[in-house]
Amino acid sequence: MVMGDITTATDVLVIGGGPGGYVAAIRAAQHGLDTTLVERDAYGGTCLNYGCIPSKAMITATDIAHDAATAEEMGIHADPSIDMRALVEWKDGVVDQLTGGVEKLCKANGVSLLEGTATFVDEETVRVAHGGEGQGSESIEFERAIIATGSRAMSIPGFDFADDQVWSSREALEADEIPEELVVVGAGYIGMELSTVFAKAGANVTVVEMLEDVLPTYEDDVARVVRDRAEDLGIDFAFGLGASEWRESSDGIEVIAADEDGKESVFDADRVLVAVGREPVTEALELDALGLETDERGFIQTDDHTRTDLEHVLAVGDVAGEPMLAHKASAEGLVAAGVAAGEPVALDHQAIPAAVFTDPEIGTVGMTEAEADEAGFDPVVGTMPLRASGRALTMDESDGFVRIVADEQTEFVLGAQIVAPEASELVAELGLAIEMGAKLEDIAGTVHTHPTLSEAVMEAAENAQGKAIHTLNR
Repeated sequence: MVMGDITTATDVLVIGGGPGGYVAAIRAAQHGLDTTLVERDAYGGTCLNYGCIPSKAMITATDIAHDAATAEEMGIHADPSIDMRALVEWKDGVVDQLTGGVEKLCKANGVSLLEGTATFVDEETVRVAHGGEGQGSESIEFERAIIATGSRAMSIPGFDFADDQVWSSREALEADEIPEELVVVGAGYIGMELSTVFAKAGANVTVVEMLEDVLPTYEDDVARVVRDRAEDLGIDFAFGLGASEWRESSDGIEVIAADEDGKESVFDADRVLVAVGREPVTEALELDALGLETDERGFIQTDDHTRTDLEHVLAVGDVAGEPMLAHKASAEGLVAAGVAAGEPVALDHQAIPAAVFTDPEIGTVGMTEAEADEAGFDPVVGTMPLRASGRALTMDESDGFVRIVADEQTEFVLGAQIVAPEASELVAELGLAIEMGAKLEDIAGTVHTHPTLSEAVMEAAENAQGKAIHTLNR
């Protein structure tokens, strides 16, 4: 059907169907508001289609292969091989199931779905251009708009994602073969996760990073465990180098990087994966028509109620700035829908956890010891090393720790840092503790199942109290 040049109206217009947008749309509809969701690519956004979900599928699959191949100490001998085409097909099936579910949930909750690109005409109207020849466009008048257009991989000069030899994370997750030699530019969480995937799949991986260590936003002892494990996997690191260009060679490509003095290093590769961060997607919105300005990095600035400088225009998710996390986007989507419905809601950023799905995983929430001290608390810290955890030893996963930061006077839990298998799951208990205003005694006094990794959380709380049983007290 050819869409004509018509004008319709809606109470809430949501632009972008990722984890911030579709959650906001569903909740707004549940509040009884007429809600329209515009998505130009795929429901579920980057996270579900090209990021969070496919990367975790690939991580799981390569973990299985690696664990089977390295279990001789347990008396298990195997030599698994990975069929990348079959693996990608399975991963795509998982993604398709979830994207279809998002679309069904939106429709079941009464959200009107439109495919196309939304552009603001003025403070109360957008124009939606529908894809495809002859599909035309239409205008939508709105009472409130929620911008949830997400982010995309950042490129760097000399590396064009249009070139077959240059990958963003999206192309890496769609690869149908394993490169023999892979250079990864960037040792942040995306670079480290995908480096691990391809190293476990059999690639020779070199990571080029401008800074002096991996995961620069994390504490040194957290990053050290992940870096050491990566080196055990055979991943090579070249720190203090900035990648400048690539060129074809007789055997593949060469990646050129230089230090701050201009001294060049050359790395042989079949593919180069650029993972230097992500940037907000706003160029199609025509924010000037709203009179909205972005900050110096291109993010839309919001308050704790997700409102922009225009009270009736809200923004959630990656486009609204750090931390760029899917669950933070969803939480903001719920807040935005509540604000649109006139409810007194706001987001508490203190209890938003973060996870890195490296080997081992990292899970953090709340404050570090240094942050607590800077905020005026007198922090007390409790730690449980995994080498003292019976369950960790039975998993052959004794690298890492659970650390809890609390206020010494009140014993209120302020934060936690976990480096362990399933850290992304374990950190939820500490997030709940912060959200509920729990104390060390609440965690230490909660009976945890034995033998489990979660016991390390209890032991860390006991250690902070000077009462640990299975590790030495400070």
